[in-house]
Amino acid sequence: MKCIAVYTSDFELFSDIFEKVLNTPLGADEEAEVEGVMIYESADVPENYLDRMKARPEVVVMKDRNKNITILQHGEVFEIFIPEKENVLH
Repeated sequence: MKCIAVYTSDFELFSDIFEKVLNTPLGADEEAEVEGVMIYESADVPENYLDRMKARPEVVVMKDRNKNITILQHGEVFEIFIPEKENVLH
C-alpha cells in the first residue's frame, strides 16, 4: 500500500486538489508541490499502520469506495492510502 501525505489542515483546499494529487506522478520517498501545497509519497506502508491510526480518537477516517482509497486526516496532514495494483497475467 502506498501513502501520499498532503500537508494542509484545510479540508476545502484538500478537496479542491485531491484529484490533482492522485494524478501527480511521484516515486517512493519523493515530494512535489500542488497548488502551493507540499505532497509526499511514502514507500510501502505496513497495513498495521493504517489500523493503528484509525483507532486514534483524533484521526478522521474517510473512504472513497469507488477507488478503494482510505484518507486519514490528523493534525495538519491528510494521508491518502492507495492499495497497490496487483499484477495479473492473462
